[in-house]
Amino acid sequence: MEEGLIMKTNRRKMSWVQLTFITAANMLGAGIIMLPSQLAEVGTISIFSWIITSLGSLALAMTFSRCGMFTTKTGGMGGYAEYGYGRIGHFMTNYAYSVSIVIANVAISISAVGYGAGFLGMDFSPVQTCLYTIALLWIAASLNIKGSRYSSRLTTFTIWCSILPILTISVIGWYWFNPTTWIDAWCPNPISWSDAVGNSIALTLWSFLGLESASVNADAVENPRTSVPKATFLSTAFVAVIYIASTNVIAGIVPNAELLTSDAPFGMAFARMFGSTTGRIVMGLMAFACAGSLLSWQFTLARVFKTSAERGLFPKVFAKVTQADVPLHGMFLILVMQTLLSLMTISPSLSAQFARLANWAVVTNVIPYIFCALSLKPLLKAEGITNTECNKNMSSFLAGVSLIYCLYALTTITFATFLGGAFVLFIGWLTYMIRFNILKTNFIINQEAK
Repeated sequence: MEEGLIMKTNRRKMSWVQLTFITAANMLGAGIIMLPSQLAEVGTISIFSWIITSLGSLALAMTFSRCGMFTTKTGGMGGYAEYGYGRIGHFMTNYAYSVSIVIANVAISISAVGYGAGFLGMDFSPVQTCLYTIALLWIAASLNIKGSRYSSRLTTFTIWCSILPILTISVIGWYWFNPTTWIDAWCPNPISWSDAVGNSIALTLWSFLGLESASVNADAVENPRTSVPKATFLSTAFVAVIYIASTNVIAGIVPNAELLTSDAPFGMAFARMFGSTTGRIVMGLMAFACAGSLLSWQFTLARVFKTSAERGLFPKVFAKVTQADVPLHGMFLILVMQTLLSLMTISPSLSAQFARLANWAVVTNVIPYIFCALSLKPLLKAEGITNTECNKNMSSFLAGVSLIYCLYALTTITFATFLGGAFVLFIGWLTYMIRFNILKTNFIINQEAK
């Protein structure tokens, strides 16, 4: 999962180069650092998953860039979905997105615990991992009580603690790359090509979450109608290359059997390249990066709930703020949910627990993507956008590819994971319908009383 960095200023707007950097940084956060171990279960054949996901992510990113450029509604992805599906579309999009961040933050915390254990040279039991995960979630939230001023500064610094090792190994790691090691890890399990690729689609998509960042920042960039598509395409393409390079070079440095059992794969790779001390330093840096990412996302998550509550979509308790404009009550309720989720997903393997959470986060996050892809055409029509302003055929093509990819991603997850995601979405829909009917009934009663 990636830091929610947003740079908006009234004095000076960003250039397309700055927007490209911010969008790439949002994707190059904590989302990739556990994947080499996860992908080791599938093998290096997962390179095809990376290619498919990269193309699907490019289509999604360009779809979001069009939504962000031409919408006049607020609410981010919920505002986009409102064009096609009205208020319930806005609610379901923001609800699913909020749930995905709740889950993703637990996964980020687990990543930090895994790398922290490697840095300290310790092996945590499943219960210890769970307790440390919960403790880190609560600490990250408590540090935001006075507002986001300090957390945003820390996040801007800590993101480099993960970006630099990823970039470093992507560029110079090839010196230690062993083709035989990479080939031996091609497909360690006796499964078909389609099953092998499908088994890693959801995990590769997890690492691209945050690709909508450029469209979110559309009003803070110079010439958004040209800058946003350019920044979106270049950042997503660059990140795709880095992801493919880093995960595959690690697979050629560290034997597959060792990667499978690693809770800190990047640290293990650097240990083989430069020695154990360097490996532990990298583990420490990435643990610090995850903690910084979590600090930012815990605050961002509370703000997402707050914004939806202010629009009447979420319970009003999430809209209550302190004098520092911190939604303290909402943060506490979110922490309770994350604590329960951490307890529910205790696993003998930290890597397995991370994979389960990452898959759940992808399932819930794909739903907003689908809503937005389906709403692009109604959005362009409602805003009166001409073909000169935006090539509608290309927009329909990109939205179609995005939709196909998202639906394909859903078919690759396990039935239990899909069922869990569907149940969460059903609860959200049921809550909305009950709340809507109660409000509607009260309105009718008040009107009749008058």
